[in-house]
Amino acid sequence: MDLKQFEADNCGSRRLASLIPDVCRAEDCCLGVDEAGRGPVLGPMVYGICFCPVSKKEELKDLKVADSKTLTEAERENLFQNLDQAKSYVGWALQILSPNMISTSMLQRMKYNLNALSHDTAIGLIQYALDSGVQLKEVYVDTVGPAEKYEVKLSQRFPGIKVTVRPKADSLFPVVSAASICAKVARDRVVKGWKFAEDLGQIDTDYGSGYPNDPKTKQWLLKYLDPVFGYPQFVRFSWSTAQTLMDSKAVTVHWDDDEEDGEKAAERQNNRSMLSYFSASAEADRAQQTHRFFTERRLKSLKSL
Repeated sequence: MDLKQFEADNCGSRRLASLIPDVCRAEDCCLGVDEAGRGPVLGPMVYGICFCPVSKKEELKDLKVADSKTLTEAERENLFQNLDQAKSYVGWALQILSPNMISTSMLQRMKYNLNALSHDTAIGLIQYALDSGVQLKEVYVDTVGPAEKYEVKLSQRFPGIKVTVRPKADSLFPVVSAASICAKVARDRVVKGWKFAEDLGQIDTDYGSGYPNDPKTKQWLLKYLDPVFGYPQFVRFSWSTAQTLMDSKAVTVHWDDDEEDGEKAAERQNNRSMLSYFSASAEADRAQQTHRFFTERRLKSLKSL
């Protein structure tokens, strides 16, 4: 699993994938979908797929894959190595979604919530497998939102493939367990090796689990909250935990499109509104300055003749 491309630019989204086993292009295959890191306020969310021939389901089960949340980090790493060594019949692919990408998607003008982002990412990975020549006949998915609606959505998107969506699918279907392990191993490695784009000096990496209710995580968020610029890109600033801390600890910003007129808000704070720089009088001042500049240049040119 080579993370170098993502580490070189960890503010967007990056896909990683194994080689496609030849047998997966020749035989009917099953595929599992799961994610890691949906809930944390720190670090990326990683979606994973794992696939193998239907005829190899028992061999995949014999690898002792299980729900990644029930395993230690060492156990997950060991199982991922087992999956990687079974590359003659097992393939996988991952989509790493950075904290910055998640938050900017959720806060953009046309809202793009986490469920929609999750669905689209899963669909993209399934389509990637099909485009790569994998002969998919069965797809198993750990649900996001109501399982029945999600199953209908995927069945309509991929006609001819038997789609099964269930809660806790990672504990029910070995191929989903395998996808869960791939996603969790990738997230653990990314978090552990995170390269901060911001100049924060010696970084304290003791940020706990990354979940909002973890006291260590909350303490880390307080420590690295800049009162003007907010959080480093390692933080999902769209999470309510981060927003609450910014509201209470950071400098208040008055936007010109708030409910209260921006100029009035600025006047109350003895500041100039951003819009004031684009007023009619300001435009006239700039025009006058531009006219004066070119007039002086013309006079200098005439004098030099």
